[in-house]
Amino acid sequence: MQSSLKNIHFIGICGTAMGAVASAMAAQGYQITGSDKDIYPPMSTFLENKGIPLSRGYSADNLPANADLIVVGNAISRGNPELEAVLNRRLPYISLPETLKQFFLRERHNLVVTGTHGKTTTTSLLTWILQCADLSPAYMIGGIAKNLGQGCSLHPSQHVVLEGDEYDTAFFDKRSKFLHYLPELVILNNLEFDHADIFKDLDEIKTSFRRLLNIVPENGVVFANADDPNALDVTQNCRAPVHTVGFCETASRKILHPHYGTGASFTLLETEFHLLIPGEFNVRNAAMAISAAHFYGVPLPVIQKAVASFEGVQRRQEVRGTVRGITVLDDFGHHPTAIAQTLQAMRHQYPGRKLWALFEPRSNTTRRAVFQNTLPEALAFADGAILSQVARLEQLPEENRLNPERVVQEIAAQGKPAFYEPDVDRIIARLRPLVTEGDIVVVFSNGGFDNIHDRLLKEL
Repeated sequence: MQSSLKNIHFIGICGTAMGAVASAMAAQGYQITGSDKDIYPPMSTFLENKGIPLSRGYSADNLPANADLIVVGNAISRGNPELEAVLNRRLPYISLPETLKQFFLRERHNLVVTGTHGKTTTTSLLTWILQCADLSPAYMIGGIAKNLGQGCSLHPSQHVVLEGDEYDTAFFDKRSKFLHYLPELVILNNLEFDHADIFKDLDEIKTSFRRLLNIVPENGVVFANADDPNALDVTQNCRAPVHTVGFCETASRKILHPHYGTGASFTLLETEFHLLIPGEFNVRNAAMAISAAHFYGVPLPVIQKAVASFEGVQRRQEVRGTVRGITVLDDFGHHPTAIAQTLQAMRHQYPGRKLWALFEPRSNTTRRAVFQNTLPEALAFADGAILSQVARLEQLPEENRLNPERVVQEIAAQGKPAFYEPDVDRIIARLRPLVTEGDIVVVFSNGGFDNIHDRLLKEL
């Protein structure tokens, strides 16, 4: 197909992954154009520096008359005027995951990292290990690893490391994105219910993961969480070799001698590893990345050194500043399990210090009542909690929404201060007289949370 293509247009080009793929295709010699409703730095500057013309907003007029192929972003849906013109003109179109498959992943060693939690950190660490081993991996990650400085590089390489998202592919393809990634190696970190906007229940998510494992070749490999019954369940009947990684006695790759403090240490493959990033969940993430790198023959001393120098990922337990002895951290956590694990890790990282959790119910799942009972349990790992108003609440019927007032009532019933404040100004006003020197404030959101981190630091 590629030999007949020259002019390729991206609808929704300023998404992180879309922009990276567009840039990589321009580097291969394709004539790339694109459009987006939001065109602003750094992505707009990045694309313009690559010589890619951008159109602001969506319109049929944005489509080049000589377009050979249209790449349609995941955020684009029916009713978009540019998409409607593509359909009316019978132009050939393709999703971003399928673009990756057709143009970048064939005949490569594709390492796909999946699971409900820990994908970004595990993918970043695995990429860093392979980079330290001089394998020069290409990669696509849903965050920015501090060691890598960017989330995507699709340069020519025999090894491609991909964060495997189970979210759907495009308006016309409701399969999970990771089914397009031609996996040779799959990491399955864990498996819980999430993405309530597209999956009905846990069984539907399991079906998608079974489909992924069903396309791993017999000479490939799967590394699954030995301590997660859901992860083990979907590996049944997998034709590829399955190695289980975890703390339990039945794990084929057992994590031994874990120690948690300002970072963490543990033993795997009869080798001791040290991490700068804290928490049991990061030990699990690291054990998966180590196992995958070892499968490709990276020497254990090289892996040791890479793991010890890994600085983590932006927006994962990231310190945003300290004022008057009060430290403010940013964390992308939005699932109750991730929130609980992060707060437990902060207990090890900052022993004896009071821990506050600020939470914005913003993801498509946490906005819903799905986690009504588990969110209070997770946030109660902090010494105090404040919840904001549910984001975009007008899009959900009242009976389907998370009730943040009920969440704080349940936390308060455990004897801990807990408050519902609808906006950032009121959250800061509530928190300011409560925090004292030595306290830790962890802000949980998968969005910008109205710049609460900088505003809070300024007010403190």
